[in-house]
Amino acid sequence: MPDFPVIACGGQDGEPVAVVHRDAVVACSQAARTAGVRRRMRLRVAQSRCPGLRVVERDLAAEIRVFERAAVHLEGTVMPRLEVIRPGLLAAPARGPSRYWGGEQQLAGRLVDAVAELGWPARAGIAGTVFTAALAARRGEIVPVGGDAAWLAPYPVGVLGLPRLAELLHHLGIRTVGAYAGLPEDKVQARFGAEGMNAHRTARGLELRPLTVRTGTGEHSVAHTFEPAEQRLEPVAFVAKALAEQLHKGLEAAGVVCARLEAAVDLADGRTRSRLFRHEGRLSALAVAERVRGVLQAWTQDGTLDAGGEGGITRLVLRPEELTVATGRQSALFGDRHTPEEMERAAARVQALLGHHAVVRMETGGGRGPADQITLVPFGDLAPRRPADGPWPGRLPAPHPAATFPRWLPAELADGAGQPVTVSGRLDISAAPAHLTVEGRRTAEVTGWAGPWPTLEQWWDREHARRIARLQITTADGHAWLLVIEHGRWWAEAHYG
Repeated sequence: MPDFPVIACGGQDGEPVAVVHRDAVVACSQAARTAGVRRRMRLRVAQSRCPGLRVVERDLAAEIRVFERAAVHLEGTVMPRLEVIRPGLLAAPARGPSRYWGGEQQLAGRLVDAVAELGWPARAGIAGTVFTAALAARRGEIVPVGGDAAWLAPYPVGVLGLPRLAELLHHLGIRTVGAYAGLPEDKVQARFGAEGMNAHRTARGLELRPLTVRTGTGEHSVAHTFEPAEQRLEPVAFVAKALAEQLHKGLEAAGVVCARLEAAVDLADGRTRSRLFRHEGRLSALAVAERVRGVLQAWTQDGTLDAGGEGGITRLVLRPEELTVATGRQSALFGDRHTPEEMERAAARVQALLGHHAVVRMETGGGRGPADQITLVPFGDLAPRRPADGPWPGRLPAPHPAATFPRWLPAELADGAGQPVTVSGRLDISAAPAHLTVEGRRTAEVTGWAGPWPTLEQWWDREHARRIARLQITTADGHAWLLVIEHGRWWAEAHYG
């Protein structure tokens, strides 16, 4: 369901609405997009492009409650078993329902019509993998059997959802999913690690995890019985979080991960209700508890939990499905020591609250500039391999700067006559530097300088090629700077202290 966070917050047709989280747009209405608003855009930029924009802070719990209406309706009218990937996106096996409804095209149409009965827009796509089907749903297409890889091939590598990998592939001249899928598996494994291999499987139209391993056996399930029956939702959500932590520990001890997680409740009147979530080993204990709470709130509001019988929940069960062997995880946060279990849980909680990139660690590697040699890797992810020993033509020698700036600061470098200092294509300095001005600081007299050091990056790519030169400068006020000249303009890249 396109723009579902906008639907969940009550956005009206034709109204420019942006749903934001941590000062960034996570979803926007069609009217807002027409005015130039885009996902991941900073709120200030979005408001400058659309002055009449209505801004709503994201409420994930509300989205889960509202979306449950669609899940229940589809289960009752189209197909009996669904997986909730996120509010606004459902997945389900298509083979059986398509036979019942007379074909895949008829099934897709029935799904769209069923959601339209609730007054919401929807699109449906069918493919051989969940990833391809999600993309196909955006375009309302049906991918031929066995055609996932060919259908994905024209997409840019950024669609794989790994920004660091996409950036690295761009540097290597690999810009489409098809080009990445064509790389040899052994080379991908050696160069990009487990994360790159998972993306490579996705690019080749294969499921990230096999889907036929120990499904529905009840193994590793965890449960809690309420005596007497619990009428309130908060105690149930609290128990759900404790059960999720217990479940994660059990799966970790067994060396497996689950692709799906079923949350089921037994009611005091003898009925049982359940909801299936896509897990893929990514949902933290807190995320599981949030989903259970949201679904229970939705069932309470529509009267499901109190339908003509005794009220209350007598039992809560979390049941993992489609268990597969764990491929490993990043366990070192500082150096080579094993990360304490308490730290892992704390990091997972922060990521669940603030986002996956809220907890990062620094990894050193190769690069020409000082900022290129440090990579911030989200906790739990594998670091991209960038060998420090190069070769890295144009890399600066030690000592290294004490601080690099998130963005280069404008600077002016002048000679004794007050004229700008330039560097020719043959690395000739027009005159000896005499005065330096960096944004936010007073002009200072230059007491020493070294360089320039040239760098020619991505010379094989005319569109992304970049030619710069670096210069080290010391000034009379006791500071030392690393300057960069690009297209005749000076910038301060780093500060030595």
